Amino acid sequence: MLKDSASRKAFVAVNTFMLALITIICVAPLVHLLAVSLSHNRYASAGVVGLWPRGFTLTAYSFLSERSSFLTSIFVSAQRVFLGTAINLSLCVLTAYPLSREKDQFHLRTVFVWFFAITMFFGGGLVPTYLVVNMTGIGNTIWALVLPGALNVWHMVMMLNFFRGVPKSLEEAARLDGASHFKTLLLVYLPLSLPSLATILLFTMVGHWNSWFDGFLYMNSPKKYPLQTYLSTLIMNPALLSNKALITQEEIERLSSISAKTLRVAQIFLGALPIMCVYPFLQRFFIKGIVLGSVKE
Repeated sequence: MLKDSASRKAFVAVNTFMLALITIICVAPLVHLLAVSLSHNRYASAGVVGLWPRGFTLTAYSFLSERSSFLTSIFVSAQRVFLGTAINLSLCVLTAYPLSREKDQFHLRTVFVWFFAITMFFGGGLVPTYLVVNMTGIGNTIWALVLPGALNVWHMVMMLNFFRGVPKSLEEAARLDGASHFKTLLLVYLPLSLPSLATILLFTMVGHWNSWFDGFLYMNSPKKYPLQTYLSTLIMNPALLSNKALITQEEIERLSSISAKTLRVAQIFLGALPIMCVYPFLQRFFIKGIVLGSVKE
């Protein structure tokens, strides 16, 4: 039998070895980051830390977690991820569904598709976007972080193609039972679109969690910085934070005794940790959503 053949055993052995090697290559850098962030200043600065902490210390994490501004920035980021993801998914689904209709059902479909497609290649620019955000009155609020990018057109196109791949017979059966468009979307399309929704959910969460520049651009008060903006500014220029009343003179002296490399690595690990916790639950949908949503059937 095929499963007992020598070639089959050799294939399984080589395949297992290659997958194990790839896993080690992917995981080792994260383990190294954690080890550096938990190591003493002199070992981290000397670059002698491998996959195990040397001179174990929680000073970097203690410095970040003991400050109220750090906890506030975590809350702002969590609020941003929740609101941004909910708005993005809602607008993505509500836009993709009508655009997935045939021309005889939605006569202006092509016009709207081209309208959205143009925004994928041409943007208004940084200065016009900044002016619009401030003139609409949402500057220095959480809405300045979630509304400018509320609808990701690439995500919408992926969802549109996924909807077009749903068998028309299911929609026709729902319409014969008297279901409205909204009920058809809710009971037929969305349950079949979990892979695509999970993929968009992951992309959106990662995008909002890792974004830092717009927080620095639109937030006038440092107390409203999201986590990535707060950490980026703390690492790049502690003196600047001092001028903005985010850090005291005592904390600046304490920061000077901590390796800049250790703090930077702690920032990277903290920034990646939430996504690493979420990804395993969405991974089984991820590849299927990418493939089905990117190719029109």
